[in-house]
Amino acid sequence: MPVAVVTDSTAYLPAELLAVHRLTVVPLTVVLNGAEGLEGVETFPGDATRALRSRRVSVSTSRPAPEQFARTYRRLLDEGAEGVVSVHLSAELSGTVAAARLAAADLGDRVTVVDSRSCGMGIGFPAVAAAEAAATGADLPAVRAAARGAVARTTTFFYLDTLEFLRRGGRINAAEALLGTALSVKPIMYMPDGAIVLRDKVRTASRGVARLVDLAVEASGDVDVDLALHHLAAPQRAEALREALAARLGARLRDTYVSEAGAVVAAHAGPGLACVVVHRRPPVAG
Repeated sequence: MPVAVVTDSTAYLPAELLAVHRLTVVPLTVVLNGAEGLEGVETFPGDATRALRSRRVSVSTSRPAPEQFARTYRRLLDEGAEGVVSVHLSAELSGTVAAARLAAADLGDRVTVVDSRSCGMGIGFPAVAAAEAAATGADLPAVRAAARGAVARTTTFFYLDTLEFLRRGGRINAAEALLGTALSVKPIMYMPDGAIVLRDKVRTASRGVARLVDLAVEASGDVDVDLALHHLAAPQRAEALREALAARLGARLRDTYVSEAGAVVAAHAGPGLACVVVHRRPPVAG
């Protein structure tokens, strides 16, 4: 492919999509009690969730260094790519996009960085769209446009058992966390323009799953959609989402991907996360 596509480990792309679309992944770092590990390589979801539950282990995350991106970009260019499109975790949540842009600046116009304004498969769907465009021989501007178009057609909602972990990580403010924990309210969040915002409140986890289904159906509009369902130590919630959405969307539901989110999201969301990412397919030409 004339254009290579790079993403980061928080896309949580299924292995088959990584292989088929020849995507390159740069991992973020998870720090457990001062010990660093690369997400998906050295540190996994269970490591973070066990640490969070123990309350005796500090958990934090850090972006890749610009030099990690620079090495990746140079390697792909040296291997024959004419350009690189790099699609990453929302700049509202992480310095990953900033690090990628610092690295890209040293390589002129051969590398461009796209802010997904999301996480999980909210990054993954745009990265796949970019790779699909690249596979047709599209040039760098067209591949970048494919990624940005997919960003605009992708919506992410997620249910949390508590806002405490987002508050600890500085992803929301203390007032929002207090609102979410008052009277045992369960929060449902979404990501307008890349920031995490309280979307709704429910009383129980089952109502949270039901509300996620309603929101996902609403976000799908009247077009064909792909779905990604992420969870953290809550596979039954992901399965409930899959079954309910399959029944509600019927023939409009094309591809569905179910996976556990990784250690970076685990560090900030905590056990119990249930997430649905809706990717609206573009109209078929003609």
